Amino acid sequence: MASTSKGTESRSKHGLQHNGQRLKSLLRQDGRRVHVAASPEEHARLHQTLAEVEPDGNFDVCIHGSPEHLEVIRDLHSHHEQKRDELREKHANVYDEFENVHLQLDALSNELHHLTEQGVSLDTNFSKFGYDAHLRTRELDSSASTMSRRSSDHGQRDWEAERRNGRSLKMWKRPVVRQYLHKGLIWRSSELQEVASFELFVDLLYVGIIATIGDFAAEHPTGSGLLQFTIVFSIGWKIWSDLQIITSWLAVDDIIQRLSVMLVMACLIGFTLNIVESFETTYTTMIAFFITQRMFQSAYLLWISYLIPMIRGFMVAQVIIALSGSAIWITSIHVDYPTRIAPIWITILLDIAAQIILILIVRRAQRSRTRVGPLFRKWFEFHPSLNIEHKTQRTNAFVTLVFGYSVVGLFYQNRAAYGINAFFGKAVLGLIQAFCFNWLYFEIDGWNIHTHAIRRHVASSMIWITIHLPFIMSYVLAGASLSRLVLAHDCQDAEVETLTEGYAVLSEEEIPPGLRWFYCAGLGVALLCMSVIAFTHVHKKFEGQRVTKRSRLGLRVAVAVIITCLPLAESLSSLELISTTTGLVALVLMFDLYGCTFVGESFVRDDRKCKYWADCPRRKRRALEEAMKSGDMVKVEALAVEEKGYAPAP
Repeated sequence: MASTSKGTESRSKHGLQHNGQRLKSLLRQDGRRVHVAASPEEHARLHQTLAEVEPDGNFDVCIHGSPEHLEVIRDLHSHHEQKRDELREKHANVYDEFENVHLQLDALSNELHHLTEQGVSLDTNFSKFGYDAHLRTRELDSSASTMSRRSSDHGQRDWEAERRNGRSLKMWKRPVVRQYLHKGLIWRSSELQEVASFELFVDLLYVGIIATIGDFAAEHPTGSGLLQFTIVFSIGWKIWSDLQIITSWLAVDDIIQRLSVMLVMACLIGFTLNIVESFETTYTTMIAFFITQRMFQSAYLLWISYLIPMIRGFMVAQVIIALSGSAIWITSIHVDYPTRIAPIWITILLDIAAQIILILIVRRAQRSRTRVGPLFRKWFEFHPSLNIEHKTQRTNAFVTLVFGYSVVGLFYQNRAAYGINAFFGKAVLGLIQAFCFNWLYFEIDGWNIHTHAIRRHVASSMIWITIHLPFIMSYVLAGASLSRLVLAHDCQDAEVETLTEGYAVLSEEEIPPGLRWFYCAGLGVALLCMSVIAFTHVHKKFEGQRVTKRSRLGLRVAVAVIITCLPLAESLSSLELISTTTGLVALVLMFDLYGCTFVGESFVRDDRKCKYWADCPRRKRRALEEAMKSGDMVKVEALAVEEKGYAPAP
């Protein structure tokens, strides 16, 4: 106990009061104490309390992990480095040995931190999506003694017994909320959420759905065809989005969950089989399959509200939204076309905006001082929140699927002995176009992100989530139209006889005006939506950047407008149209690549010399440094021989 008290007193003297997990206060060199708050709410309370206790104001308060907190840490780090150098000069004999032991302890402490679940999940999350002072993790036992016990038992672990320590499958498991919001803080599981295999299997089913919807739109390039394409695609997107949200909210991992997903997929197949004639004879059947899966999900959410009372209010609100939308969909069945278009669009807009409206109402009511405020705070004190990693991974997977569909649509079969012709050229140009879009979306806009749109603000999060529907929808429309433009024989060196019979039937001598508009407007709107998506993120900046983000996005918007207006040039053939759009998209990509480079470096090549690093004992390092200062030649092999276990290469 005496040694413990002495250590505590020493830490307090130097301003390092540690609670076992983080420093709560720091002492600057000038004697001013800096208090560290865990959240913005605690920051306000702590500042008010300290103002009463210390009226002289000799204190600072910052949020843990904020830029101010980091600045204080860096200043203290520099100060202690200076003190370390002074000690090295005074006590050179024992300092080297002491520092070696200290460095080993620091390395082991850092390794322990990064191996703990909280360290891995939050450090990775912050570095990829941006810092959030409201984010917390939940662990079964986060005490220091537990971590110490885990680390000490690691070397004694019986790996043979671990091989027999498997987990059994269960027919039913009680669901667990992965991530929820409570009083301004987001509490999440410390385990990383991975995309389940059945989610990827559902995406494979959507390959067929997208192909069916896209091919129908390309075959009917009219206003009625565009209307049917938009309505059907929005319904299909709603089914995918609901399944993705429920999977992100709840951790189940039992057999019942897989069977439930199978039922939803069966409804998806029934929905897809009735798409083409939905405006003629199969509308009732198509909507019946959609309502069936929605009623099933509503029953599931009601069951969840019974099993997890903590989120009951939010689950009941979701059920009310689903039942209200289903009632309007049933109404549209009993109304003839074109009158049914009105209830259809009302329901689609309600489905898209319902989650946003619910979140805004909850946030507004929780701050309200009226009679409604306490009731809403009671019902929505806890509500599930989207997992940012899962949401971005699922969205990225769907976008990749859409890009893949546009590439598959370029394929055709050639019967000529020498098949390098206009058909081949248009297919290659379409491939370049899809590759440029993929490059822009994933590697330009998704690179160097400081704060992701979902984490940046509620408004940016809503925009990012909502804008993906028109982005994906417009690109599918452009990809489907491109597949028909590739087969058109309205230009030179495009003889229909060189195509096999199945593709020759689809080849057209004159491009319909509607197909031109579908292709160009689809590409233009997709590029415009990509600009909005990139704008919602906060990207990292660096001095000397050739072109700013706003300027690069400005060019995208201008090119999107130009591509959208290209159908007005009716004299362009299919080859000229595809060449022009591909060139414009490639221009946007090249401008973005150039703009992300550094002014002081060559854009064409990297002239920096390659550097190599190696670890060596302190005495050998000093010998190397002295040799470098004097200009002597050092034989590294000779130094390696002196070390145990090393020998020069033969």
